[in-house]
Amino acid sequence: MNIPSELKYTSDHEWIKIDGDIATVGITDFAQSELGDIVYVEIETVGDELEKGEVFGTVEAVKTVSDLFMPMNGEVIEMNENIESEPEIVNEDPYGKGWMVKIKMSDPSDTEGFLSAEEYKAEIE
Repeated sequence: MNIPSELKYTSDHEWIKIDGDIATVGITDFAQSELGDIVYVEIETVGDELEKGEVFGTVEAVKTVSDLFMPMNGEVIEMNENIESEPEIVNEDPYGKGWMVKIKMSDPSDTEGFLSAEEYKAEIE
């Protein structure tokens, strides 16, 4: 299972890469493997200010649909448009080309509750 140590994680199986006040968010390798073949990603919250825990989109796989949750308060400023036409890249490269959204964080110091790679690995084992 690929769990890059430089990223932070949530219990909702999302990864977060923080660069200043911008956070790039995607789903983990574990999440995409549990979902199976991803056939559709819907994110209609670009430009919206959302609170931690609110749904910012959904991922549809062959057998299930799963909500995507905001890992922090902030504004969804960009979505990965490539995943609209090629949702399978989430399965192929969840930590790279398969990222979901970029969020302008309301409070860049608000990283409470994020898991380290080791903590996330312990949670999914």
